[in-house]
Amino acid sequence: MENQFFVDSEYLSPEALAKKHRLETDPSSRKNHMEYLPGMEKIHSDVCRSVMEHMNAYDCTRYTAKDVQTALEHTVCSIEDFKALLSPAAEPFLEEMARRARLETSRHFGNTVYLFTPLYIANYCENYCVYCGFNCYNHIHRMKLTMEQIEHEMQVIADSGMEEILILTGESRTQSSVRYIGEACRLARKYFRMVGLEIYPVNTDEYRYLHTCGADYVTVFQETYDTDRYEALHLLGHKRVWPYRFDAQERALMGGMRGVAFSALLGLSDFRKDALATALHVYYLQRKYPQAEMSLSCPRLRPIINNDKINPRDVGEKQLCQIICAYRIFLPFAGITVSSRESARFRDGIVKIAATKVSAGVSTGIGDHESKYTGKQADGAQGDEQFEINDSRSFGEMYADMADKGLQPVLNDYLYV
Repeated sequence: MENQFFVDSEYLSPEALAKKHRLETDPSSRKNHMEYLPGMEKIHSDVCRSVMEHMNAYDCTRYTAKDVQTALEHTVCSIEDFKALLSPAAEPFLEEMARRARLETSRHFGNTVYLFTPLYIANYCENYCVYCGFNCYNHIHRMKLTMEQIEHEMQVIADSGMEEILILTGESRTQSSVRYIGEACRLARKYFRMVGLEIYPVNTDEYRYLHTCGADYVTVFQETYDTDRYEALHLLGHKRVWPYRFDAQERALMGGMRGVAFSALLGLSDFRKDALATALHVYYLQRKYPQAEMSLSCPRLRPIINNDKINPRDVGEKQLCQIICAYRIFLPFAGITVSSRESARFRDGIVKIAATKVSAGVSTGIGDHESKYTGKQADGAQGDEQFEINDSRSFGEMYADMADKGLQPVLNDYLYV
């Protein structure tokens, strides 16, 4: 990759600093973010057009209290109803939305809440995304676990009782190849009933390979559906190609994955438009692939290494609650994940209303589960974290807290025969 030499650098050379400055100040120095790069598979799908037409035409200020009341009265939530529920006019109706969301959650999920944990196996990255702690210009300690180290981390996690794991890497094909990720999936299948992936987008045949290695589902953050804002935030690397990222979930389903998950990073752009586009992305793919399991994540921006000024810009907890309740009313069958970016208090409340899945025992660093889970000093070096978490409860603490609140913690609901 053209910027691979940045990844391991403890400091930037004058040439690297000059290129970084050009990328930040001169848009003409960047590659077209809507053009595919060599090797990227292009599929012919109408989903993107449908999503973007709705998002670009969305004016949240045109909705009134009457529109919100009408939406809440409807048995089935239409796209127009959903737009009203996301609008500022819906904020005074948050309690009514929460009651409706809780009813939908109870109908389709009962009182269950699913638990999982992420495992970062590498933090090398070839992208320059200005808001991310892993970006190729950040001076962080980079690390890639060996298969022996990965298995050890998995053993530590499995010994805690966890049955679902989400494997994550930085976005570097050079350091974290598809084959490397596939071998990690094979190891994970020895220890866990459910294996998810949150990696760089790949082609259909590569998703098919990863599925045969043991991966069940794929999560892809679009980050923002606003293409202009996306261009300004993703200055270098494969991630810069917006349409290739948009179609990742559909390629994963074409490759045989059982489920896919979607997310915008709320706060990068207009959060109401991003929430609308995320849900519509699910809505249209759900109709095209009715056999697939669909879910949404609802992350807000968190502080990162070397950029302590990045914080949630305009999405408070009240707005986040509104988004999650609107998601549940519009997509009653979809899973909703609330990550450890949020506080324990918020997560404990939202799982009783609309969320169905939470992470526990979370680390966004590399190779540190033994020290965090057992208190033992881990052998060897550790890689820096991608972002700061807010809810640091262990798996055991999370399980007990969910049970104490009358919820049924679920570790796995799928058996291979």
